[in-house]
Amino acid sequence: MDITIRAVRPDEYETLGALTAGTYLDDGLLFLGADDPYLPVLADVAGRAAEAEVLVADDGTGRILGGVTFVPGGTRWADVAQAHEAEFRMLVVAPEARGRGTGEALVRFCVERARAIPGCARVVLSTDPGMVAAHRIYERMGFVRTPERDWSPIPDLHPLLTYALEL
Repeated sequence: MDITIRAVRPDEYETLGALTAGTYLDDGLLFLGADDPYLPVLADVAGRAAEAEVLVADDGTGRILGGVTFVPGGTRWADVAQAHEAEFRMLVVAPEARGRGTGEALVRFCVERARAIPGCARVVLSTDPGMVAAHRIYERMGFVRTPERDWSPIPDLHPLLTYALEL
């Protein structure tokens, strides 16, 4: 499959927002389901794009296959990235594009983007324990678990796992 990674366009905000929110909801990644306060955040691509790099994967025809948000450490959208790190978040792939290299292409783009930031030493991410297919991609690309950085966005619920890739 021919995949192009590029910045999301304003006319695609709604499409990517629906894909992102729908993926998290349909894949059971929201602690509180449809009532989870994170759901509107996932859908608000315009809000993220105003302060972070929101990227999409398309198939060359303009059809969105997936998306991701890339942020430098220490910025508003960074959950775990510190100074001299970069982070990617909200990585999603449309169900029909899974297993075809879309997720890996988005991650590779984020890694290359981080390498272009002067002084950036590593790329970090948080992931749900159930996202086993994504974990395989990260590990195949050289990311390693960093359990000392695991965290929970909602107290008393299972923590998100963290991974890091040294650049």
